[in-house]
Amino acid sequence: MDFSGKYTAFKREELMQEVQMHMSERRFQHVLGVEEMAVALAAKYGASKEKASIAALTHDYAKERPDEEFELIIKRDGYDQDLLNYGNAIWHGLVGASMVQRELGIEDEEILEAIRLHTTGAAKMSLLDKIIYVADYIEIGRNFPGVKEARKVALVDLDEAVAYETKHTLLHLIEQEQKIYPKTIETYNYWVVGKAEQSV
Repeated sequence: MDFSGKYTAFKREELMQEVQMHMSERRFQHVLGVEEMAVALAAKYGASKEKASIAALTHDYAKERPDEEFELIIKRDGYDQDLLNYGNAIWHGLVGASMVQRELGIEDEEILEAIRLHTTGAAKMSLLDKIIYVADYIEIGRNFPGVKEARKVALVDLDEAVAYETKHTLLHLIEQEQKIYPKTIETYNYWVVGKAEQSV
């Protein structure tokens, strides 16, 4: 895919190289898998394939940065200080988007928001938000109970895929006795409980 120059000054190959320099090979392979899935979902559901590609390539840009770097940015840049009670799983999306903006010069708000929300989701999600959220969960390198079903759902109904992923992510976090970020619960209440209530 050739980028238009509207959303990033980088050509696709250049952006891939920038991203690759900031992560392990394993993480980079995941990123490429997410891009492939995101572009396919964008084609299916009528979103910008270019935006899907850029958001997917950069969604984990900050994933392997040290915790100290995130903590410094959270304290310095006016984030809700409650964020300090969470960890990389939350930080690399919410805070990582600002690193993408600052270091890669990507200013498009829809792309940045998709990066911010790719692990937590939200009640209000754009088509691109949903595509990156789901693509991250079902890319071809993922292998866990339920992922095949999640892929099937994603090809039929993107909103249902958001609900499926949110429900199973929450179940996993509860089983692991991990702290749950409030936005994840908000996502669950809207996409799982809210949708179920609407269908009654």
